[in-house]
Formats: sequence, structure tokens, C-alpha cells
Amino acid sequence: MPASSANLGPGFDSVGMALGVWDGCRATVLARSGLEIDVSGEGAGTVPTDSSHLVLRSLVHAFETWGETAPEGLRLECRNAVPHGRGMGSSATAIVTGVALAHALRAARDGSPADDLDLGAVNDLAARLEGHPDNSSASVFGGVTLSWSDDTERGTTTLRLAAHRDVVPVVFSPDTQLSTATARAVLPAQVRLADAAANSARAALLVHALTEAPEHLLDGTREWLHQEPRRPSYPASMALVDLLRAEGHAAVISGAGPSVLVLATSRTAATVSDTAGEGWHVLLPGIPRHGVEVLAD
Repeated sequence: MPASSANLGPGFDSVGMALGVWDGCRATVLARSGLEIDVSGEGAGTVPTDSSHLVLRSLVHAFETWGETAPEGLRLECRNAVPHGRGMGSSATAIVTGVALAHALRAARDGSPADDLDLGAVNDLAARLEGHPDNSSASVFGGVTLSWSDDTERGTTTLRLAAHRDVVPVVFSPDTQLSTATARAVLPAQVRLADAAANSARAALLVHALTEAPEHLLDGTREWLHQEPRRPSYPASMALVDLLRAEGHAAVISGAGPSVLVLATSRTAATVSDTAGEGWHVLLPGIPRHGVEVLAD
């Protein structure tokens, strides 16, 4: 499943974009009890490989939601490429992976096609586990997503939007990390009415700019709710955002940071890529048209 960038400026906790950096995981039901987890790539040697592993916890939670028990013997082989702690949805990819694997294992056990995923069900449970739907929905469906939740049984609803063909995401990823919990802890509990109204207008413009009118992306990515309160948490990232926006580029903090996302165009992507100095890894991942997939052996 793909990485993702969330918020995209004013689309706080609602707008997400899939990025063409992929995590994969192979699940094998063992004939004996026990757990085996192997991690390579991002997180190898640092993420836990026991029952606290996020993919496994999400898989087990899905079975518990159904009132069922996960397989007692399980091997997970995780091949990670999504950077951890950099605002590219690594936690969401792990959660989506676990929920999707649970659906596939349950289907295979019941004699149904394991690769026939109910993406709506995966999306809803992944959003509940993640706590907000923007990252997880983009990893589920791919493309650009607009999600909202309510308190009814309907849960999370997601619309998949067709990004304009000229929108080119450019990601500047630093070596430093920042946990989502830390980034959210500094957000204010209340915002001014004027700021909320301004953000609402730009969020509407963001959707129009992403899908129909990329020339409005700079104005459509202006926001008032989350980036400024977090500025002390990632000063170098905000300095890069300020520089890029001053030069007319639609730069935002990617998710909870500290990566920076620029919604460039085919005409400006090369110029944008040359902007950052040392200490930044520049990615041009594209926007994948699909999200999570299950391939049955």
C-alpha cells in the first residue's frame, strides 16, 4: 500500500493524497502456534517484532471487531519503504496493512477470494484505529481522498477525487523524525472564528485547485489551524515552507511533519526540486491511482 500526505494545508484531518512509495507485507498462517515477524527496509532493527507490532495489532483488532480470533500461528514479512516519523503516513500504512490482511485471511478461511477486498470496510476500520481518516483513506483508495466521519453506524465516508493531470507532488524529507502524537500535542484546543472561516474557504478552494484549476494551488493551500502552532516543533521545515511559498510554490507541511510537500506542476517540478539545500531528500513519487491491494498465493 502507498504512503500518503495528509492535510495538504487547510484540509486538516480530511484531505489526503497517496504517494508512490510502497510498503508490502506477506502473511503466512503457520501450522503451529507462535508469531514470527521479519522487518526489512524502513524500521528494520528499531520497530518491535513482537505482539506490539502495529501491523499485527491492527490485524488482531480487526478480528476482535468481528468477534473472532486471529490465527494462532502467523508469520509476517514486512518490506518497508515509507519513511517513519516524517509525515508520510507510515503509521497509516501499517494500520491499513493489518486491517487488509485480516480481511484477506478471514476470506481465505471462509473459502472466499482473499484478494476481493471490501475497501469501504477496510477504510472505516483503519480510520477508527488511526484516529483520523486522511492518511489511511489515501492508502486504502489511492489518488486524492476527501473523508469525513460522523457518530452514526455509517462511520467514515471517503470520496476519491481525480487529481488534475498537471499536479506533481514533490516531497522534501529530512533526516529528523517527529511523532504524530508529539505534533498533535501542541495544537490549540480552540481556534478563532475568523481563522476557522478563513480555513474553511481555502479548504473548498483546495479541492477545486487539486481537481480542476492548479493555478489556484498556492491560495488553496493557505491554512490557519495547524502549521503555525507546530512551527517550534519543526523550524527548518517551516523555514522551507516559507521560502517556497514566497517564490510562488504551493508548499505545506506533509501530515504532522517534518516533511514538506509541494503541489507543483509539470512546469515547475524541476525548479522546486532544486530549492532545498543539504539535509533534505527530494522525492517525486507521483500519485498512484490505486491503494491497498491483496495478492493471494
